Amino acid sequence: MLFWINGQHSKLIFICNDLASRLRLSSWTKSNVGDFCFCSPGKFNIFAVTVNFPAGVIQLWTVLIGQSPDRLQSPSADVRECACAGISRVVQQSQSIPGFLQRDAVRRLGPLLLDGSLAVRETAAGALRNLSACGGQEVCEDMVKRDVMTPLTALLRECCVGFDGATVPTKDPKNHAENIANEAVNLLWNLCESSNQALSLFNKSGLLDVVVQCLERHPHNVELATSAAHCLHTVSEDNPELLCSINGDVHGALEGLLLSNEPGMAHILLRTLAAGTLWNMKGSLPAARQAQTLTAVLATLSQGLDLDAGEIIPQLHRAEAARFKDAPAESGMEAHSTGEPAIEEMKEEGAAQHVKNGDSGDDFSDLLPREMEELREAAALLTAQQTSLEILVNMCCSDDPSDDEWEESSSSDESEAAADGLSSLMSPLCLSAEVHGALINHNIPEKVLKKTQFPKQEAMDVCHQTPYWRTLVKKMQRVQSRALTCLHSILSAMDSESLGGAEALQQAAQHLSSLVFGPPEIPKDEEFLEAVTSAMRSLLQMTSSKNIPLSISLQQLMSLSEAAARCDVISVRVNAVAILGITGSTLAKEKDSAQTLQMIGSGLLQVATNDADLVVNGEALDALFDVFADGKEAEAAARSIQLLPVLKTLQPVFKAKIRKAGRDKYSPQQLCVLDNVRVNLRRFIGYLETLAKK
Repeated sequence: MLFWINGQHSKLIFICNDLASRLRLSSWTKSNVGDFCFCSPGKFNIFAVTVNFPAGVIQLWTVLIGQSPDRLQSPSADVRECACAGISRVVQQSQSIPGFLQRDAVRRLGPLLLDGSLAVRETAAGALRNLSACGGQEVCEDMVKRDVMTPLTALLRECCVGFDGATVPTKDPKNHAENIANEAVNLLWNLCESSNQALSLFNKSGLLDVVVQCLERHPHNVELATSAAHCLHTVSEDNPELLCSINGDVHGALEGLLLSNEPGMAHILLRTLAAGTLWNMKGSLPAARQAQTLTAVLATLSQGLDLDAGEIIPQLHRAEAARFKDAPAESGMEAHSTGEPAIEEMKEEGAAQHVKNGDSGDDFSDLLPREMEELREAAALLTAQQTSLEILVNMCCSDDPSDDEWEESSSSDESEAAADGLSSLMSPLCLSAEVHGALINHNIPEKVLKKTQFPKQEAMDVCHQTPYWRTLVKKMQRVQSRALTCLHSILSAMDSESLGGAEALQQAAQHLSSLVFGPPEIPKDEEFLEAVTSAMRSLLQMTSSKNIPLSISLQQLMSLSEAAARCDVISVRVNAVAILGITGSTLAKEKDSAQTLQMIGSGLLQVATNDADLVVNGEALDALFDVFADGKEAEAAARSIQLLPVLKTLQPVFKAKIRKAGRDKYSPQQLCVLDNVRVNLRRFIGYLETLAKK
């Protein structure tokens, strides 16, 4: 048994390589510790224990973690494995990473990927995987500079050769080659996500075929296949160099996955990732297969969104409780002791949280012990739905020239219909008629709107009741936020008639209002606010252009503006200002709206004057130009709030801010927009002066 101190002499981490030591420690913790957690990065069982007795006693058992890098070069394979396992666990505490890097841990771990011991290879790959996941972009780039890709590439090729033995039935559920490959593919995924150099090496090293081989293991090993699918989804995004090396075998492997029908949430996630990868690779697809592939991609995303996580999660939770109840007492104890605190501690310590191809943060399903099958299933479902929504956002927002090729070269019936007169269904973002038709045929807008609802209370309750299920709460909330972002993209990319006309848009507006104004107070979660204000902004733009009346009151909009003003996220404040501007410009056309326009104008002036960000100032000024551009009601309101003198006072201040802080803080595109606002401000002041002389 090896153990060491962590933190302020309050936490011991034990590594035990036998079940007897594990059970003795489990018994000892009942009377001596506060929190007890477990994870197993290899054959070693690792415990982290928060101890409740004085530091002086703990010091008797201290083994400095700093010794672990030195032990990587031990002649004993068991010691090397133990050292890798220790590093794998401890680097999940971000404050420990600089110390490992200073001691050149990456250069010492890299050669162990090709160690003569398979167990050492697996734990070394796991340690590097955790280091890359917890260290972030800077650490990943440093790892690539230290040439970790060379042994990693060689390891993956050797693993694929070893896959042949996995088809022979054994007592082990998986062979060593697949275990090692899973850790290695996750490491590759992390590196390519964070390092352009790693992505370039991926393209040049022929690793695509290796990862596809891992993907094709899905009938035998869905965990490895899912890791490979995550990696492919990441490396195929905005990577034209990779498209040149994609052949029919790659397309065939991905399309075969879409046509598979294995049950379970893990397979739903796998098919979703395959769909996203095919969408990323659409430019390399043969013309004759594009329409069929698009249909299969949308069908896969649609099937994942059809599932109601609010019902499935309580069902899975009940299934887990029944399984633990029926299991032997010792087995049930181990299931709880190995799972519950481990997840809580990962959350507390800022453990590995993969942010891939968009942002699937909190995706911890592959870090869970295999015996927590129901929790793994729930996490896989939520990750699949989040990924589906992110893919749909990319579909609606894509400015890739290959989108036009997709439409032009398609031979589907939908494309022929477009040529007969439906080609006018081009959206404000030039969404292809092919994609537009597929989205409508699979009822995607309706399904996305359903996902914007708050998570069901029963699902939230069961997750809160069981500590190690609590991480699902954030994942459910993230699915809602992604759905709102997706709704924003759909509203921006499709016409009102395709979305159901005035009645459907009014219902959508009522629903969004209930999300924001239904709770006792406006939600403060920044991710939610950014998504919901973006959706409201797009919806108001559409309804305003079609003169569709909405039931959102001015008081509600002003309260939203006040809540946004307290938010640190700039896009939330920009959206709130734009919402006020759209509402005001619509009301300016109505009679007896001067008093309401005064309230809106005063709010916009306050933002234009007091907000700390120039982009928000500019958006507020732009909104003022729209609200008070024309009409007797607008003229009366402008006089009441002294709009002209206030803007004349603000003009030199705004100009000075751009000159002083603009070039250092803002991008060239933002500076161009701000300069246009500056010019329009001068012109608008001239317009108001002309009105004043009448």
